[in-house]
Amino acid sequence: MREGQGEDLVFLHGYLSCKESFTYQLKYFAKYYRVTAFDFVGFGKSAPLTEPWSVGDYAAHAARLLSALGIKRGARLIAHSFGGRVALKLLSGRQELFRKALLAGCAGIPPKRGLSYKCKVRAYRIAKKFAPRFAEKKFGSPEYRTLSPVMRESYKKIVNEDLSPCLPKISAEVLYVFGEKDAETPLYMAKKLTEGTKGSALVVMPACGHFCFTDDPARFNAVAREFFR
Repeated sequence: MREGQGEDLVFLHGYLSCKESFTYQLKYFAKYYRVTAFDFVGFGKSAPLTEPWSVGDYAAHAARLLSALGIKRGARLIAHSFGGRVALKLLSGRQELFRKALLAGCAGIPPKRGLSYKCKVRAYRIAKKFAPRFAEKKFGSPEYRTLSPVMRESYKKIVNEDLSPCLPKISAEVLYVFGEKDAETPLYMAKKLTEGTKGSALVVMPACGHFCFTDDPARFNAVAREFFR
């Protein structure tokens, strides 16, 4: 969708989500900017994936799409979770595309893994070798189990990539916004992102979870509006 007039503001949604996740933001910001939001391939109303895509593949596709829409430099960006992964790739590899980026619940930092997780991975590998169907049903997150075979392979590529090396290459002004109670991308990830991105800042939204922009849209929109001024 495209709505509004003025300078460009692009939205990138999270995994297993769609552009409508930004319902509280799209109408609001269309009063001030030309808003562009689309569904990533494999999500929402877009065509399904025909082969496994990595974060880099999604970033390249997004860049081509935005270029075709006339967005080639100096835009503003709001991205969430997986959209944040794609944003980090774009911000580090195509520095001219965005000049300001607000990344909410941004993913891309490897989670802390304990002994129990390592044991579970080992058990999964053994089970997959001898009983692959059982392994797919028994192991993996609920999110992973809902995916098609192609999407599962894509998911593995996405979640296993550490995007920390992208951070020092970012020249745009970045604001990280995280929910205080975010369990998907906890605050230790937010702190690592902020520490690794030169000149960036972090806003923590009280009592909000992973979807902080829907948990408290008025506060989120106010933060974003001030940042983009």
